[in-house]
Amino acid sequence: MSAETVLPREPVFVARGLTKVYRTGETEVHALRGVDLDLAPGEMVLLLGPSGSGKSTLLNILGGLDRPTSGTVSFRGTDTTALPDAALTEFRRRHVGFVFQFYNLIPSLTAVENVALVTEIADSPMKPAEALALVGLGDRLNHFPAQLSGGEQQRVAVARAVAKRPEILLCDEPTGALDSRTGVVVLEAIEAANRELGATTVVITHNSVIAGMADRVLAFRDGHVVEERRNAARRPPAELSW
Repeated sequence: MSAETVLPREPVFVARGLTKVYRTGETEVHALRGVDLDLAPGEMVLLLGPSGSGKSTLLNILGGLDRPTSGTVSFRGTDTTALPDAALTEFRRRHVGFVFQFYNLIPSLTAVENVALVTEIADSPMKPAEALALVGLGDRLNHFPAQLSGGEQQRVAVARAVAKRPEILLCDEPTGALDSRTGVVVLEAIEAANRELGATTVVITHNSVIAGMADRVLAFRDGHVVEERRNAARRPPAELSW
């Protein structure tokens, strides 16, 4: 083997045959229908598709918030779908950061205090002020959520997610409640976390314009991955508009 040979990186996640069926009385809803997926260290993957196509269900299973009806998810060789509840909670706490469409900040706490809630239970966290600086809010540490714009609140949520230095960053419609200009700023914060921390990042959206910032794009429909494509190069969020 020559010195120039680059060995392929082992996937962070390996999902095989994932199905998810929700039952309400006699009604069955098939949210996932046999999804296979590998996620490489440090890559940014965008899940694109209409509401109800299975994107959020997949994200919740990867992050340990839900369990599949069948199939497996392996995180660095550990089958997370077989973990007991306490171990699955530990997996989320140690390895996964979540960003949702709604910010879920505590109104009575400042930005830095909201972030500190996560760092207090992490193994080797960033300082809360450092995490806020990473997302461009180093001058807003002591502001309460009511004193922040929607985009600033979402960036606090990103800072809170990345402050524990997660290996996985899962973002479910992080710009869904924001206008284009504000959404781009939030995407820049997510991109910075991916680049600076090397977190494998998965972003859900129904907005195809955002696809340009990802390494890879998976299109969902009716619980299936119907298309996969790789971008030759990632576009900076500042070049995106919708």
